[in-house]
Amino acid sequence: MFDVIYEVISNREIAKSTFEMVLRGDTRGIAPGQFVDLRLDGFFLRRPISVCDYTADTLTLIYKVVGRGTEAMSKMRTGVRLDTLAGLGNGYDTAPSGGRPLLIGGGAGVPPLYALAKKLIAEGKSPAVILGFNSAGEIFYEAEFKALGLDVYVTTVDGSYGVKGFVTDAMDTEYTYFYTCGPEPMLKAVYNKSRTSGQFSFEERMGCGFGACMGCTCRTKYGHKRICRDGPVLVKEEIVW
Repeated sequence: MFDVIYEVISNREIAKSTFEMVLRGDTRGIAPGQFVDLRLDGFFLRRPISVCDYTADTLTLIYKVVGRGTEAMSKMRTGVRLDTLAGLGNGYDTAPSGGRPLLIGGGAGVPPLYALAKKLIAEGKSPAVILGFNSAGEIFYEAEFKALGLDVYVTTVDGSYGVKGFVTDAMDTEYTYFYTCGPEPMLKAVYNKSRTSGQFSFEERMGCGFGACMGCTCRTKYGHKRICRDGPVLVKEEIVW
C-alpha cells in the first residue's frame, strides 16, 4: 500500500451510468485484481475502486454511478488531483491458471479482468472472457478485450445483445481455471457451475480499505479474513456461502 496523488487526465461515460477515469501518477507496485481508495472532497470515507488497467505512469479506473460519491466522481474535470491509497488488496494469482483460463465478469466486476487478461497473455496463456450485463446499453470493454485477441462472450439478462441470460449460460466452453468478479449472487452461481478451481474477487463495503477497521471481515473455511487486506480475491476452496 502506498499513498500517492493522481491527476485526472480524462473522465468519460462509456456506457449507461458507467465512467472510465484515467489518472496520471506513480503506479509502481500495482497488480491485477487490486484496488485503490480515493479521498473525495466533502466525503468522510474514501471510495474503493478496482484497477482496470495501468501503465508506468497512468491508472485506468471504471466505475458505475450508484451514489453521491461516484456521482461526484463523474463530474470531475481534467486536472483534478486525488489523494489515493493504491496497491490495496492481494490481487489475482496467475500461477495456477493453466493454458486456457476463463475470465468471468458481471457489470462493475468486469474492469479488474482487463489487466488480468493482459498479464495472462504476457505469460503465454490464452484466456477467454465472459462479460455479463443487464442490457445492451450497459455493455463496455467488449471491443477492448477483443483487441487483445481473446474469445469474448457477452450475455445480457434481457437478451438485447449476445447470449440471453446470465454469465453461467456461457460457461460451457473448455477452460483450465477461472477468475471471476461481480455481485455476490453471480459469484455463487459461478461457484456452483464451475468445473475447476478458481479465484473470486468479492465486492464489499469498506471503512478504511487496508484492514484496520475490520468492517469487511468475512468467514472462510480457514478462519475470518478481511476482504480489503486478505482479499478481495479468495480461492474457491476456502469460500463459505
